[in-house]
Amino acid sequence: MIAGRRAGKSRVAALIATYLAAFRDYSDVLAAGERGVVMVLAADTREARIVQDYVRGLLERVPPLRRLVRRWRQEAVDLANNVTVEIHAASYRGVRGYSLIGVIADVVSFWRSDEGSANYDREVIDALRPGPLTTGGPLIAGTSAYARRGEAWRHFDEHYGRDGDPTLVWRAPTLAMNATVDAGLVAEAFARDPVSASAEFDSEFRRDLESFVAPEVVAGAIEPGRLELPARAGVAYRGFADPSGGAADSYTLAIAHAEQGIAVLDCVREIRAPFSPDQATAEYAALLKTYGLSTVGGDYYSAEWVVERFRQHGIAYRRSEQSKSQVYGELLGPLNSGRVRLLDNPVLRGQLLGLERRTSRGGHDSIDHPPRGRDDVINAAAGAIVAVVAAPRFTVGGRKITI
Repeated sequence: MIAGRRAGKSRVAALIATYLAAFRDYSDVLAAGERGVVMVLAADTREARIVQDYVRGLLERVPPLRRLVRRWRQEAVDLANNVTVEIHAASYRGVRGYSLIGVIADVVSFWRSDEGSANYDREVIDALRPGPLTTGGPLIAGTSAYARRGEAWRHFDEHYGRDGDPTLVWRAPTLAMNATVDAGLVAEAFARDPVSASAEFDSEFRRDLESFVAPEVVAGAIEPGRLELPARAGVAYRGFADPSGGAADSYTLAIAHAEQGIAVLDCVREIRAPFSPDQATAEYAALLKTYGLSTVGGDYYSAEWVVERFRQHGIAYRRSEQSKSQVYGELLGPLNSGRVRLLDNPVLRGQLLGLERRTSRGGHDSIDHPPRGRDDVINAAAGAIVAVVAAPRFTVGGRKITI
């Protein structure tokens, strides 16, 4: 189901899940004591609970269905007919081993992973496919349209509008699916940004998005098994931080140096929320000093408190004059030409592969993480690498000096 925002995809998913759980008999395909599972997946369990709430409403408001309920759990409901409806965050590791009588995969175009995969939605769905083999249950995915890649685009491209095709692809705009949506608000969205609105409300896959860097380029830049390089005497290092207030985003720091024309990433650290910003800054200041650094570059949008906190620990914090998008743009050339060596860090790899290049109506490119994605780690790493690449170098007494 490729339908626009507010088209009712989650309600439809809940209705299908309830039907599969309550209105079909699985006694001939389930062994004694085996429970059949209707699995509902979304980008995270918070989003999956939206579908679960709709399921709960259906089960509790219809008396014959209410009598089927044996136990409500935080992320599941057990029915008297030996069937369970469970919600899951999309994970190829967490979906194995179930006897699936049906799968409802929600918002698949926006499944993201920090684990280094450029095809995470495909990996999860491939892990799901064996689950319903013995039950014959359906695998139904719903999403709004996004980029021309991933499982939603692949299925649309291969199966949409083809008579007799065993895979049904349903595409519909928001207003065709949900007459309660205000058409005037949709029209305003088209007036502001027709490209984005076409994807959000008309289910047209976007043509203005492309991957920032090819997977094979990233694979070639990674030094397998290299997690971190210790500080060495006589090496000129550069550091770059992406601070956070500690409530939601990670606080990251990266350190790099130049070696025979190659930008080498030595260290990348991430402190995930929640945390104390003061404590995190103190920890990073101590790390910078082990690499002989008394200054660190930082994210363009950093608040003044970061400058003050680093100063208290003897480190001068210099805000980057470039935006995050500009830093990523500076990174691409050295990456593509093989002049970057990265650490074998799954989060770094995943965030780098997830970056997208967007072209605005005015023809300007911007590079950023996708919706619901993150780029804390790659932002710090890119800043450190670009600082090394851009650093002025002079030769004094036969030695190359980086300042």
